[in-house]
Amino acid sequence: MPAIPDAPPALTPAPAPVSTSVLPSASAPRTAPGDAGDAGGAIAARLAAQDWAAVAAALDGEGWAVLPGLLGAGECAAVAALYDDAAAAGRFRSRVDMARHGFGRGAYRYFAYPLPPLVAALRCGLYAELAGIAERWAARMGRAGDYPADHAAYLARCRAAGQARPTPLLLDYGAGDYNCLHQDIYGAEHFPLQAALLLSRPGGDFEGGEFVLTEQRPRMQSRTAVVPLGQGDAVIFAVRERPVRGSRGDYRVAMRHGVSAVRSGRRRVLGVILHDAT
Repeated sequence: MPAIPDAPPALTPAPAPVSTSVLPSASAPRTAPGDAGDAGGAIAARLAAQDWAAVAAALDGEGWAVLPGLLGAGECAAVAALYDDAAAAGRFRSRVDMARHGFGRGAYRYFAYPLPPLVAALRCGLYAELAGIAERWAARMGRAGDYPADHAAYLARCRAAGQARPTPLLLDYGAGDYNCLHQDIYGAEHFPLQAALLLSRPGGDFEGGEFVLTEQRPRMQSRTAVVPLGQGDAVIFAVRERPVRGSRGDYRVAMRHGVSAVRSGRRRVLGVILHDAT
């Protein structure tokens, strides 16, 4: 999900062993993307039901974690349909053709403010659960953290840094489309974790299109993870880097993410980035 024009060119480190880090599923009532009255409570309940200690352990160990079934099939279909809905055109602030900018193939659309209620609920709820992990990571990497508990307060910090454009987006991939390895950096201020939710059915709506992460370790070859996702699953992952415990203490490893080529069908994804853009 590269930014325009802030994302750096995609770099492809050498592949290496594959790892996985999938967490138990949590269930809760499902709601529609535009149903403001129900979206916040339903998403909050599903997030609260997750084992966040296990999420933290997976993020510390691998740099990513999967939350299975965070959205229901109906919710996935409704959010994915916004991409083509002429009546929903005002919900988006821009469309990016990836091939035009050398980011891969396919396209994505950035949501405008106000976000659809379901997207806003996911963004606020994920931030609230991840802020503590982000604070701990910042301390381990020797960086300034001080992430407020409330997402609105964090977005105020983004605005103070000149970053006021919303970054949640819908990505659309057809046969042959792919996303080069990249990092979603949109300015000086960035939250160290983000999420992507698969809206389409692997093996039903599309084939291929695996979510891929690479980890560049100092003085070592890169390590690759292919993340298994089902419809409605969310993957949480490092935006730019994460701390790793070594024999002499913590050190930083650079992370990049992308999507392998879709072999057939159509794959749509909701990207939930927690900082705003310049």
